[in-house]
Amino acid sequence: MLALVLVVLLGTALVLGHTTARRLRVAPPIVLLLGGVLLGFVPALREVRLPPETVLLLFLPALLFWESLTTSLREIRSNLRPIVLLSTVLVIATAGAVAVVGYLLGLPWGAAWVLGAAVAPTDATAVSVLARALPRRTITTLRAESLVNDGTALVLYGLAVGITVGAEHFTVPHVTALFLLSVAVGALSGVVVAWIGVRVRGLLADPLLGNVALLLIPFTAFLLAEVVHSSGVLAVVVCGLIMSQAGPRVASAEVRRQAIAFWSLATFVLNGSLFVLVGLQAQEAVRELTSAGLARAALAVAAVSAVVIGVRFLFLFTSPYVIRLLDRRPRQRARRVGARTRVVSATAGFRGAVSLAVALSVPRTLDSGAPFPERDLIVCVTCGVIAVTIVVQGLLLPVVVRWARLPPDTGVEAERQLAETLAAEEALAALPEVAAGLGTARDVLERTRREYETHLAVLRAGTGDGDGEDEAALRHDRHYTELRLAMIAHKRATVLRLRDERRIDDTVLRQLQSRLDIEEVRLTRREAAE
Repeated sequence: MLALVLVVLLGTALVLGHTTARRLRVAPPIVLLLGGVLLGFVPALREVRLPPETVLLLFLPALLFWESLTTSLREIRSNLRPIVLLSTVLVIATAGAVAVVGYLLGLPWGAAWVLGAAVAPTDATAVSVLARALPRRTITTLRAESLVNDGTALVLYGLAVGITVGAEHFTVPHVTALFLLSVAVGALSGVVVAWIGVRVRGLLADPLLGNVALLLIPFTAFLLAEVVHSSGVLAVVVCGLIMSQAGPRVASAEVRRQAIAFWSLATFVLNGSLFVLVGLQAQEAVRELTSAGLARAALAVAAVSAVVIGVRFLFLFTSPYVIRLLDRRPRQRARRVGARTRVVSATAGFRGAVSLAVALSVPRTLDSGAPFPERDLIVCVTCGVIAVTIVVQGLLLPVVVRWARLPPDTGVEAERQLAETLAAEEALAALPEVAAGLGTARDVLERTRREYETHLAVLRAGTGDGDGEDEAALRHDRHYTELRLAMIAHKRATVLRLRDERRIDDTVLRQLQSRLDIEEVRLTRREAAE
């Protein structure tokens, strides 16, 4: 019964949270997290415990896979060096700085490093939701950093826990070897699963089976990496990036349409539920502490949050200058960003799902049977840091973006216009040859030619490259679209009337309505939600 209550409350919180966020004009994760805290006051939900396996094995593979599929690989290649530095060096530096602070606050070194590993990585899903309005280069760098640094942090966490419980011994060569092995084997696992996934999807013509195979891919990659004791996160990310390049060539239009609809809804629900559960878990973590422990935890949250944010700012304002001293190539100069852009990137360092999963995964006992040192404090501080970064930095980010006065990013729109125009031009040029090969009748050929010429005129008008008739072409397209949409509405009303009069079955209604919906979406050019 409790599980059903939780499902209903999570769904209600998602609807109310997003509606409230739009009215208040704040990022939805902020409202959802606070909503989770409020849900913690419901007596029936005080028994809810979020198993770490749920985040690591259910939420994380799906969310990271979709983020990988929708991230620009070209931008990752262009910004590979800063992404690698942010996702490895910064994570290790942040974990080390937090470990020092934790030790000064009374934690043993092992527990301090576990806390550092928990709060070091930024969260890909939080970044995507909270920072989606940023320019393409900035958001791609932030998303790629968040995708890769999860793997770095989980490796650090595994080493810290292993050393604390006595399963591993600490020497620099040993730890370095384990780290590199985990990363390399994890990436290789992702490559293997992607290779298999591409071939399997190419054999499945049925859209439902094709998307079931796509759903299995991230979990298979994570499982394979875990079986060989490597980074499951990195395996999912590498697999997703490969599938983003190979997928468009092996999947049909119907498969892609279903996939976008399914993954958009699924990741929306998983994302929102995760923020609510973080708030719920944060309150539960506070209840586990005594009054003295709560005061100590509040001090630790403030100190660790300051260190996490401060180290990120420090890194982003020192590493670029070191790179400039070492690399003076003109290409490197062209890639430089200003101080205001770096402030925006530093402010967007949100923590989230991986941090929570790491904290909850801390074992309760050592091999000797003794309790794991300061486990409750680690969980509480991690939840506090997540809340601080999402709420405080999430509210500050729009202000910082306005202050930074970043130039508008017109690259995506320009490239889309270029692609649509060239595609229409080349299709129009190939039309006579294609029609001859198909044996198409002349009247059909002329009808298709007129449609393509009209479409091409509208595209050229949008770029300002037309021949003086831009306004007429755009007006014609607007009137045409309005008329077609009105006709679709009339057809839909007729079909519904026939169903209500019992002259057609609901099955026929759904088939016709699906076609009308596709035509309406095409005419209105609605973008699929990311």
